Amino acid sequence: MKVTIYARVSTDAQSHDSQLQEVRRYCERRGWVAVSEVIDTASGVKTSRSGLDRLMAAVRRGKVDVVVVFKLDRLGRSLAHLAQLIAEFQTHGVALVCTSQGIDTTNQNPAAQLQLNILCAVAEFERAIIKERVCAGIAAARSRGVTLGRPSTLKRHEKAVAELLRDGLGVCAISRKLRIPLSSTHKVIETLRQRHLRLAAGK
Repeated sequence: MKVTIYARVSTDAQSHDSQLQEVRRYCERRGWVAVSEVIDTASGVKTSRSGLDRLMAAVRRGKVDVVVVFKLDRLGRSLAHLAQLIAEFQTHGVALVCTSQGIDTTNQNPAAQLQLNILCAVAEFERAIIKERVCAGIAAARSRGVTLGRPSTLKRHEKAVAELLRDGLGVCAISRKLRIPLSSTHKVIETLRQRHLRLAAGK
């Protein structure tokens, strides 16, 4: 049984000792001897942490059978992130043990699996709510006439094109001077013309 202990604290001012002592004692009681440790000092909100990245790389290479943590919040930065990690553990046949919360999937423990399934369901619900709010926000913005997405790359040429038009240059000359395609120059000029017509109509 290849067991990896994962511990995390948020700052250098905190210590891993209390987490590690309990988790090590737990591994001893289980008779696990092939135990490695991965330790992170990083904020829990960070998706990428050097230690966690190493742990997941080992999981994907089949180097880990069991991941042991003190609490679930030491592992995932959010419910959604935790659900993602759990799903990857399950894909690679890796059990998860959380010593302080009674979660142990090493022996297909039904109660522990139920807890994990509930967490994953809540995470999926959380993602759905966020998606719904984002879609509602986009719809509301569009109804107010807000232009969404990245601004057109041609927009940055509008001022220069307008100035060159006032100077009497033609389309081909403007295209050469600004080093933009002739078709793009036509589009910018048409945009300026339409804008001028709208302003004139407004008057």
